[in-house]
Amino acid sequence: MPISVSVKTGTRIEMIDITAKVQEEVSKMGTQDGMCVVYVPHTTAGITINEGADPAVCKDILTKLNELVPAGAGYRHLEGNADSHIKASLMGSSVLVLIENGRLVLGTWQKIFFCEFDGPRSRKVALKIQ
Repeated sequence: MPISVSVKTGTRIEMIDITAKVQEEVSKMGTQDGMCVVYVPHTTAGITINEGADPAVCKDILTKLNELVPAGAGYRHLEGNADSHIKASLMGSSVLVLIENGRLVLGTWQKIFFCEFDGPRSRKVALKIQ
């Protein structure tokens, strides 16, 4: 059964570093070597791994996504959040992270980011640790 991690977002579009939350769950499970699937079960949110040292990277990603897929650009979806669905599809709904010696295997600057495209909301992230 997947583990559920809560994420509360504060703005319509943002990227939230959830690396520590994921590592905490890996540590609780006691998994030394394996893998962790991080899955977002929402159609207007996504997940990615990218640089976490410089916050400008997330700002640049969000700026470019907004340029590529602007809000209110004449979409047919009646809820008014078609841009959010498109951005979520571009970002993707899951990542797979290896576990070695009880730690997530990430590059020096890498972090796991929950990507909100239709907030603010209370969201869930599902983890499957093997």
